[in-house]
This record gives sequence, structure tokens and C-alpha cells, in this order.
Amino acid sequence: MVDLPQPFTVLAPMQEVTDLPFWKTLMQCGGGADLYITEYFRVHIHSTLEKDILASLLQNPTGRPAIAQMIGQDVAEMRRTAAALLEHEEVAGIDINLGCPAPVVCSKQAGGGLLRDLEQVHRLLGGLREQCGERWFTVKTRVGFESEEEFGELLEVFARHEIDMLSVHGRTVRERYQTPVHVDVVRTAVERLACPVVANGNVVDVATGQSYLRQTEAAGLMVGRGAIRNPWIFPQLRAAFSGQEPETVERRQLLNYILILWEETARARLEFRQGFEEKKHVQKMKRYLNYIIAGLDDDFEFRMKRSREKEELFALLHDFLDNDEHVPALPPERSKLFCGFSELL
Repeated sequence: MVDLPQPFTVLAPMQEVTDLPFWKTLMQCGGGADLYITEYFRVHIHSTLEKDILASLLQNPTGRPAIAQMIGQDVAEMRRTAAALLEHEEVAGIDINLGCPAPVVCSKQAGGGLLRDLEQVHRLLGGLREQCGERWFTVKTRVGFESEEEFGELLEVFARHEIDMLSVHGRTVRERYQTPVHVDVVRTAVERLACPVVANGNVVDVATGQSYLRQTEAAGLMVGRGAIRNPWIFPQLRAAFSGQEPETVERRQLLNYILILWEETARARLEFRQGFEEKKHVQKMKRYLNYIIAGLDDDFEFRMKRSREKEELFALLHDFLDNDEHVPALPPERSKLFCGFSELL
């Protein structure tokens, strides 16, 4: 990872959100991150490589390294899947998901659920490190399942393996996304591990990102929800890292971003023969719009959530966004999507 800038940025993997069409959209909105990690490949005894996720690796439009993330708990099956992925030279490495807090995932002892079984984590890390050989082997984790006090034991497990990068979402699995991040815990990982540590969680603008880096001395930042809301956050961060003034974003740019995202996601559905139904695509776009327009205008949000047709949605977007008013740097904090970031400031 010596070829990455210092500090570097990473697009956080978010299932059914940060996919290939989103990567393509980022490239048209400022240039995107320095490193990419795919949505997770689900791994079990009957699993095969999901074609749409694999496409983000084989058709990587970013010109930057992309790592394949996997989620599962069976060592043999995880090694089998890693071997299949590593047959493709476009795969820079393998990442294991130890952080997903979704109850359906944790109940299967995968994702964040694995943090309750450190012996199994040790076995998985050993098996995958061996399977990756000279390719990167990285880990994305939370700071514990029930409490951040669990992180010390988890770090001992990580230290026993040659991990090339550790991304730490600074919350526990139980905290999901509703609390401030445990900055001191992330800093402990930086101090105790030899590999680069990436700080994740609550990076919603340049100021929160710079503060998180300053307080943890991490090697880089991983951004997920903040990048959906503002895809220009990566070039803004790069400008700030180099001492330049980050550019502000106008509502009209936000409108253009949404229109590009519509086209790219629609094209992907046709490419992967999933079929295109306009009303269903409107609903898919709302997943993104919930993040993008959060806090801009209550009436705008109310009407967006109730729109059903493309024509209705696009007319609404043009009415509210086709102007040169600046977009606020920060989202509303007291929402289900963005919580606790003021602690970084």
C-alpha cells in the first residue's frame, strides 16, 4: 500500500449502494476515492460469485485499486471464494467483513456477529492470510460487539496476523450508527498495530474528516454515508490535505449528480438482465436520495418520499435543486442516517 497517498481515502462498502454504477458516478463527480472495497460477497457452502459485484472489479472504472470484500464464517468456504476471486488480476486483495451490524447477518455468526467468537476470527484470519499470498489482505471491523472494552482482546488477535490494512468503524455492533465514534479506541489500534489503520464512521465533511485524522493519527479515512450525500467529499478532503481550500457544492451540482446516478443505475439493471421498471427504479433512487437531500428542506423531503413516478420525481428535483444555492457542509445530526458527528468537531 506504499503507492497510496498519505493520508488516503477509501470508499466504504455499503450493500446495494456503493456498487459499480455508484463508482462510475463518483468518477464523474470529482474523481472518487483513492481505494475501493466492494459490497460483500456472501459466502456459504452453496455460494457463487455474484456477477454484479464481480463486475465492479472486472470493469473497475476508477483507475484505482479495488479490494473484494467477503462475509461469512466458514474458513474452508471463505478460502474457496477468495481463491476464485484472486484468479482475477483486477482484484487487489481480499477484505473480510467483521463489522456488519444487521441482525440477520449477526444471527448467522457472520459480519459483526463474529466478534463474539475471537477463536473463529483467529482461524479465519490465518486461513485467508495464507490464501491471499502476495495480494493484500485487509479487515474491516467494529470496536466490539457489546462494548468498546472488548477491543483490546480483538487487537491481540489482529496483531497475530500479517494484515495489510485494518479499517475500524469506531462504534460497537450494538451501537449500529446512532452514537458518536470512539475516537480513543481507534487511536489505540493505530498505536498498537504495525499495519495502516483507517478511521471509519461519522466522516460527513472535511472538518469531521480532518478532526478524526488529527485525533487518531490514522493512515486514512473511510467514508460511506457522507460520500452518498456528497460525492465531492473525496476531492474536498484531498484539497484540504494539501493545504488548499476545498470547493463548495451548489444545489445544481447536486441535481446533476442525481441525474447521473439515475442513468448509471438504470444502465446497470439492463446490463445484468435484471429488467428495468420505472416505478421500481424510483424506489431504488430514494435509497440514495434519503442521504442526498437530508436536511435541505422539510417539504422537499416529504414530497420526495411520496413520489411514485419518474416524471413527478424529476419535476420535484428540478424545482428544488436547479439553482446556485450552496449545499450546507453538514447534514442534520438528529436523524436516523447521521448521528453523533458533532463530537468530532
